[in-house]
Amino acid sequence: MAVLASSTTRCRSACRRAITGRSRTVRVECMVASQQLRTAAAAFVATATLALAGPALADLNVYEAEAGGEFGIGSAQQYGEADVQGRDFSGQDLRRSNFTSADCRNANFKGANLQGAYFIKAVTYRTNFEDANLSDVLMDRATMVEANLRNAVLQRAVFTRSDLKDAVVEGADFTNALLDKTQVMALCKYADGTNPVTGISTRKSLGCGSQRRYKASFPSNPDGPQVAEDEKEAFRKTLPTYRE
Repeated sequence: MAVLASSTTRCRSACRRAITGRSRTVRVECMVASQQLRTAAAAFVATATLALAGPALADLNVYEAEAGGEFGIGSAQQYGEADVQGRDFSGQDLRRSNFTSADCRNANFKGANLQGAYFIKAVTYRTNFEDANLSDVLMDRATMVEANLRNAVLQRAVFTRSDLKDAVVEGADFTNALLDKTQVMALCKYADGTNPVTGISTRKSLGCGSQRRYKASFPSNPDGPQVAEDEKEAFRKTLPTYRE
């Protein structure tokens, strides 16, 4: 840096002499040299900064990789727009993981904990969600044709504008989930079973065969009751703690 400062000082002195002698050529050359020196100085500073920060950034990357997940809670993984066709996620803790617009065809999520996960616009054709915890998931505008939701817990999940054609829903619990009316009517034609975890009937959770139950099954419906306090508390317990 001292060499660069000395060169800059000499160049400025030359500029002053050139201006005094009314030499336009020398003046232009001196201005170009000054600009080059400033550029070189900036490059030197940037290189020195990166060299000093290198180990720190490397340590940070290692820390983030080891911590994993969102906010360091170790469960929220990123698979947005990823191709995970046929991958095995069975039994994994994937709470709040991001599968937005992911291709999950034929993937296996059996018994996985996906509470609060994001499957917005995901393709889950013939995806296996059997025995999975899908509470509070956002799965709107998703393709769920022939997806296996047997015995899955889907409480408070959002499935608006999603396609659940021929999905397996035996024993699934849709309590307080949001589904389009047309999807509910289609599912109620063959819905059956009781969820082994919550003990709730699939047909009851969907509000099949009863206008009163249908209204009660949708928290956004002004004619239905509000979400129960125990349901709200169950959701609050899933939220990460930022400060003790």
